[in-house]
Amino acid sequence: MNRSRRTALSTGTAALTLAFGIALVRPAHAEERPGNTQGSNTEQSGGSDATGIYAAARITYSGSVAKNGGTGNVTSADVNWDPPPCWYAPYLGAKDFKKKMSKDIGSQMSAPGMGGHAGAALSELQRHYADEYGWTDTPGYKDYNVEKDGEGMFWAAVENPDEPDILKRGSCNDLPFWVDNGEAPPPQYEEAITPEILAALAYQHMQLPDTKVSLAPEETTKVNLPTWAWLDKAVFDEVQATAAINVPGFALQATTTATPVSLTLEPGTKDAQTHPTSGECTINADDSIGEPYAKGKVDQTPPCGITYLRSSGNGTFNLQATITWDIAWEGTGGAGGDLPNGAFGNDQAVTVQEIQSINR
Repeated sequence: MNRSRRTALSTGTAALTLAFGIALVRPAHAEERPGNTQGSNTEQSGGSDATGIYAAARITYSGSVAKNGGTGNVTSADVNWDPPPCWYAPYLGAKDFKKKMSKDIGSQMSAPGMGGHAGAALSELQRHYADEYGWTDTPGYKDYNVEKDGEGMFWAAVENPDEPDILKRGSCNDLPFWVDNGEAPPPQYEEAITPEILAALAYQHMQLPDTKVSLAPEETTKVNLPTWAWLDKAVFDEVQATAAINVPGFALQATTTATPVSLTLEPGTKDAQTHPTSGECTINADDSIGEPYAKGKVDQTPPCGITYLRSSGNGTFNLQATITWDIAWEGTGGAGGDLPNGAFGNDQAVTVQEIQSINR
């Protein structure tokens, strides 16, 4: 979008916000959602742009996702990566859009004391959608495009309700625009919803399992005695989350898959040795990690584990076991790619005792 048009639209949007008395807000989630189990389905409502307009299209989440439409428990390994703070999505057909906008603009223009910049902006906004000449340097819409009703939709901005930065959340601040059914949004709207955006949102809502690492000895170990750690294939499998949007004339979906690749152990004290030295245990050929302890291996060094060098006294050490997941996605039209690796960990309390000996 050229600068003059964006400036004009932003000025009109700001004035309309002032006239409506509407501030940037976060859309509410639905009151009841299913739990965060595999195969669950949740919906997240559309958001608003600065005009208070809400996109009608809802994003549906399914698979292993957080309950109540909230964020999941995956932490991105890339500190510079963030889910999209906002996007543009289908809003209303031409006749419905005209009905809403005409009512809202008309009621505000007839309000006592409405004038100055706000009144002028409302007039310009009305002309943009009712008059084919639109803004000074930009073609508008003739009678809100009603002659094309059913052949497309007006798209509007949607805020990501889980984005904490209000400025980022409101950065999609262009006025609603028309998109024909089956056509891509104009290229200047870089934030228009795509399978990749849906994949990132599925990532944001993904719920990884609370996988407890098997230990031997299980809860109480001895100083200088190797503690074996492992994860069986049966409890260590890939996880999927899907985000989809479906309205008349427009449908997209993307599935994000998390595949476990390694386990990192942090003993909870500097007085310990990890096995291997890096503390990172990679996945085996059979998709397990580490090796279960078996009788007779007490003096062997485990392929994945910890040797504590001092007692935990009257307390415990907080063993942190973090699983690293490789994240990839596939979406509508054969789109796909990689997203930053994710990580999720559990804490386990470990008691370490001194080995008792008898002096003769």
